[in-house]
Amino acid sequence: MTLFGDGLDKAVQKAFTRPAPKTAGAQMRYLVRKLGGTKAAADLLGMSRRQVERYVAGKATNPRPALAARLEREVKKRWQPRIRARARRKAASTDGIVIDARARMGYTAPIGSTDQDRVRHLTIALPPVYAARLFDAQDDGAGEARLQQIAAEALKEVYFQDGGRRAGSLEEVCFTDVEHLEFEL
Repeated sequence: MTLFGDGLDKAVQKAFTRPAPKTAGAQMRYLVRKLGGTKAAADLLGMSRRQVERYVAGKATNPRPALAARLEREVKKRWQPRIRARARRKAASTDGIVIDARARMGYTAPIGSTDQDRVRHLTIALPPVYAARLFDAQDDGAGEARLQQIAAEALKEVYFQDGGRRAGSLEEVCFTDVEHLEFEL
C-alpha cells in the first residue's frame, strides 16, 4: 500500500459521477470488457481463465478477500477514465489540491533558528503547480519517496515560507512519520 499514491487515487475517485460495480460478477464482467477477454483478465488477477469465466457466468460469487480487494482496485483504476482525466486536469490547471496531513515536520535553516521537527496536523490548499507535479510524477511511476518529496516542497513554499513572505533562508523541509494523509480536489 502506498500512502501518497493511494491518497491521490482516492481524491480523484471522489469525482466519479456513477458508482463502480460492487459485486464480484459485475466487476469481473467490467474487467473482461475493458481488457478485451477473459485471458487478459485472468493474467491481470493471477487466476485461471476458467475461474474468470465462472465469475462472468455468475456461477462463482464469493471471491477470497485478497482477490476481492485486487478486483475492486483494478476496477476502480479503470472506472470512468474521462471523468478521472477531467478532475486531474482541473486540479492541475485551476483548482489545485488540498492536503490534510498529520506527520512529523521540520526544516533545516541557518544557525540560530528553532528548526526542531515536531508532529503537526495541517490542512493546506496547494497551488495547481504542485497538483500537476504530483499527478505527473504518479503517471511517470514515481515511488512513494518522490511523491513525499514533492509534497514536502509544496509545504515548504505554502506553509513555512508563505509564498515567499517569510523564512526566505529556509533550505529544506523534513516530512516524515506520516500518521494520516488525505488529498481533496
